[in-house]
Amino acid sequence: MATIEPDANPVQGACLCGAVSVTLKDARPEVSVCHCDMCRRWGGGPFLGVSGRVSQPAGHEIAGADALTVYRSSDWAERAFCGRCGSHIYYRYIPGDHYSFTAGLFAGADGFSISEQIFIDEKPSYYSLAEDTETLTGAEVKAKYGIGG
Repeated sequence: MATIEPDANPVQGACLCGAVSVTLKDARPEVSVCHCDMCRRWGGGPFLGVSGRVSQPAGHEIAGADALTVYRSSDWAERAFCGRCGSHIYYRYIPGDHYSFTAGLFAGADGFSISEQIFIDEKPSYYSLAEDTETLTGAEVKAKYGIGG
């Protein structure tokens, strides 16, 4: 399996059935981990996200968007998955139009590393990550991005 180089351009991935594919034109070589209750209920564990360096929508392309099912999970966010195979595709922060794509879409991303863990105060005790990263609580994340509530 090929390894994605940290500054590879572009980075391509697809859902389990191949109906939806994603191209990040300039991917950040890092993975952001979210431990919030919603992400864990959505996927059974923390959300591992990869984003592009370029502002959206210019930073990515989604092919097969007709197969996507989009769910508005809060006032400020939506989540998308493939309506055919169920693979998670992205989390979108609506006010900033920021997309974070599921890291697992991009096979062979060995050159990527975990850069941060957010909602660390909601992480359950039954798992832990060995990486020493920046960590933010839910309150710190909400303050950083101006999210109410």
